Amino acid sequence: MASQQQSPAPKKKKKAPSLPPTTISGLDQDILHEIFVRLPSLPSLVRAAFTCRTFLDAVRSSPAFRRRFRALHWYPVVGHFIDNEQDTLIPNFVPLRRRSDPDLGAVLRGADFFLTRLPVSQQDEKDAVPDPREDDDAFPGWSIHDCRDGFLVLGNWSAEQMAVYNPLTRTMDLFPLPPREDSDHDGLYVDFHILPSEEDHRSFRLVCVRHGQTGARALVLSSDTSKWQNFPWADIDGFWPQNGTMVNGCIYWTIGMPNDARVLNTATMQFSRIHLPPRRVNTTWKAGETKDGRLCMACVPLEVQAQRPLDVWFWRADGDGVDRWMLDKSLPMQELAEIVQCHIDDGNARVQLNVVAIIDGFIYLSAHCGTWQHHHPTFWFLSLCLETGVLNKLGRVLRAASHPYIMPWPRSLVHNKVSLRLMVA
Repeated sequence: MASQQQSPAPKKKKKAPSLPPTTISGLDQDILHEIFVRLPSLPSLVRAAFTCRTFLDAVRSSPAFRRRFRALHWYPVVGHFIDNEQDTLIPNFVPLRRRSDPDLGAVLRGADFFLTRLPVSQQDEKDAVPDPREDDDAFPGWSIHDCRDGFLVLGNWSAEQMAVYNPLTRTMDLFPLPPREDSDHDGLYVDFHILPSEEDHRSFRLVCVRHGQTGARALVLSSDTSKWQNFPWADIDGFWPQNGTMVNGCIYWTIGMPNDARVLNTATMQFSRIHLPPRRVNTTWKAGETKDGRLCMACVPLEVQAQRPLDVWFWRADGDGVDRWMLDKSLPMQELAEIVQCHIDDGNARVQLNVVAIIDGFIYLSAHCGTWQHHHPTFWFLSLCLETGVLNKLGRVLRAASHPYIMPWPRSLVHNKVSLRLMVA
């Protein structure tokens, strides 16, 4: 019987060498940027950036990424500050109620929007309830004079004190009120504007402007010296301008100015005037900034009517290279009236508008129906995109006059030696 030969065993195939697992350190910055730019909002980016050192360095190191993210995501309105009433010593903060947003909630929990660090003396608490026998216009509490780039500028006239406070970082600086000159008569309108430094997030200049009917005076305080510098009185006509708006280093006053705006260049501290665009009847002007930081003006109707749009004008160069006002768009108000639930074809309808601010290419405004038959106790707070003309509902507010707090790009995501004091849940 022939022996059976056994076939040789098949050779085992060699396994391909396994690739090492991908780790955070293995992702280059270009890949991280592509991931981060798809995050839904600035608060989401902040929480992601502070997850680890690699993420933080990727965000900090690229100005191009910051510009790209900013172009795709508008800075969120966190809430509103409402100036104090006669029974409160500090302004009230009202967060905007949106859908559940854990990242924005982390911002609200980690910041001090209740302004707990503002000093309140025992005398202020005693004087919070006014005595009807005393005739004193100095209210013993803090009021807001400017809200910009994450900073609040507050004044306490009874304590003769100013405060610059950043609720996000909880940093506060206290200064005395600007000194009065002998030539400064009573009744001058005073407003304040802050100019944060581009290099150091803790440094800033505070500009105070005292207005009269025949001119104005500017004073500047540097946070580095804590001293006020007084500039000479400038003779310039006007009708008690108030509520100026900072745009690209210049302050523009349109309220109280019939045909021209009063302008202060904060680099040279020189006053000038700029003519306003043609205006419609029963409208008011509001200066603001486009998405690229350029000057724009909104001609806002005092009451919404079907035939009266909201006009937006841009200050830009024409075909000959000469800067002038150019009408960018006229936005119909029918959609706004529908949001407020008031029919503008009704003869009794009175949809009233108040433009709160024009920041970064968005018009923030409040609107309500003033007709007693369908009067609403609250105001709609809306945003209108200058680029697309899209109107968005942001929530309801208690009153038309408020200070929206818009979360800025955190300086800690630009400067390497600063830490953002946000509590990340």
